[in-house]
Amino acid sequence: MRLVLMGDLHYHEIDAAIPGLPEARTAFYHTLLDHFMNTDADLHISLGDLTNFGSPSELREVSALLRREDRAFIHVLGNHDVYSQPREQVLAITGQQRYRSIDTDEAMLVFLDTAREMNTADWSGWMDDEQLHWLEERVEESGTKPLLVFGHHPVYQTTVRSEIDKGSIHPSIDMWRILNRKEGTGVYFNGHTHVNSIVARNNWTFVQIAACLDQPGFRIVELEGERLRISEVDMMDADMMAHAATMHLHISHFHPTPEARGQESDRRSDISVTAAQPR
Repeated sequence: MRLVLMGDLHYHEIDAAIPGLPEARTAFYHTLLDHFMNTDADLHISLGDLTNFGSPSELREVSALLRREDRAFIHVLGNHDVYSQPREQVLAITGQQRYRSIDTDEAMLVFLDTAREMNTADWSGWMDDEQLHWLEERVEESGTKPLLVFGHHPVYQTTVRSEIDKGSIHPSIDMWRILNRKEGTGVYFNGHTHVNSIVARNNWTFVQIAACLDQPGFRIVELEGERLRISEVDMMDADMMAHAATMHLHISHFHPTPEARGQESDRRSDISVTAAQPR
């Protein structure tokens, strides 16, 4: 199994009258997304905040850039994706599902919706009881098979900056009550805090991916036998960084994160997915 993962893209509307800005946006996003979608994989996945404000124009434009007949693209909702309109309207434009699971011979894949709807004052993550119950069922159903979970928000107090205010799924939601039911290996992938970070805790590994406007590139996840390997595709050349710097000057609801790159150990990993012993 081969997956390609993208962190927070923040595709955004611009003032086309600003000199150089339309050219910078076109060059940056077209280059990044062409490389992302042209990388061979079973699934191409966005970990949320695909757009900056979730406007119809942002969603339609970025969806057009991601459309390939020979590619399967999955977008999990981020808080920015539902800032301007209800999630039902967002999903109608993108053709995505709110949350879902895919069960394969190699692993079970679970895609969450952790976004609060139309709430620019509280960007922390939230999940209702119905989805939490559904997630618990998927965890138990996965048995000892590797479980790969994809959500926008990190689990509280796992990856870098997940402990800060509004930096995670809300601490009042006891995610560990559900995650601890997993037998064997679980891997949780997220964005939101804009900092690369990989942290192992119990039988779970938490993989956080930085925002593309800070760290142009994406991750490749390969599951083969009893190994799950995470590698980095780095697109931080001079042109891409110059385009990003131009957009940083004129984008709302986004602030550059100087520490986004993290350490070498935060960008790649090799995880054992050996099945757990029966209880």
